[in-house]
Amino acid sequence: MALADDYEFGLLVNDAVDAVIAELDYQLSLEENADACRCHDCVLDMAALALNNVKPAYRSSLVGVIYAQKLYNEDETKNQIEEAVRQAIEKVKTNPLHSE
Repeated sequence: MALADDYEFGLLVNDAVDAVIAELDYQLSLEENADACRCHDCVLDMAALALNNVKPAYRSSLVGVIYAQKLYNEDETKNQIEEAVRQAIEKVKTNPLHSE
């Protein structure tokens, strides 16, 4: 009997994903990133690269939502996400992996 048969693992959510996507959306709207490729592959690469450099915040309950909201309102966490997204955009702009 597998754990997945008895527990709803779909309830696990990493709130870092939403925070990174929101920051990526913002940074891609800036004039300095007008030349960044916005194809499906490049945007997903940017998000994945940024997420690999951000502390995850998994939750499975309402208490976890409150904790994650507090975490992502802290300046240190915001700065970490902003920097991770900035670096990811620059890396993908320099080395896009999409097929043309």
